[in-house]
Amino acid sequence: MTDKDKFFGAIQSGNVAAVSGLLNLNPDLVNVKDTRGFTPLILASYFDKVEIVKTLVKNNADLNDVDASGNTALIGVSFKGSQELVNYLIENGADLNKQNSNGTTALIYAAMYNQYEVVKILLANKADALIVDNDGKTALDYAKEKKLSPIIDILSN
Repeated sequence: MTDKDKFFGAIQSGNVAAVSGLLNLNPDLVNVKDTRGFTPLILASYFDKVEIVKTLVKNNADLNDVDASGNTALIGVSFKGSQELVNYLIENGADLNKQNSNGTTALIYAAMYNQYEVVKILLANKADALIVDNDGKTALDYAKEKKLSPIIDILSN
């Protein structure tokens, strides 16, 4: 098993000590991609591994690197709803308005997946609610399609 395989395995299992140890041996692992194009930060964020996300960021993980679909860690975590990780990634410089290959932003995903608190956090940090995806839709358009009244209200203000 390669160090890269061990590293991604440690991330998925939530083994902070192993992640730290492997980074100490090979700092370049911090931004390596797996076979599906996921970065360690994207994977750790997706699986809500808060301490590993913090370890990766402290070791200079690229907050705005993308997977094969153009998703960043912030985009990935926004639809899942982890307020703690959304705040942490924003505080450390994640691009709020980065668009994936479909033109989707963290705000659009948060609205689509009814993540009201995440929508509030993104808007409070100046996410651009007027960005349109490749289908010409904004976060508000998706909220209206799904009849998500609280999100419609906050996006309409």
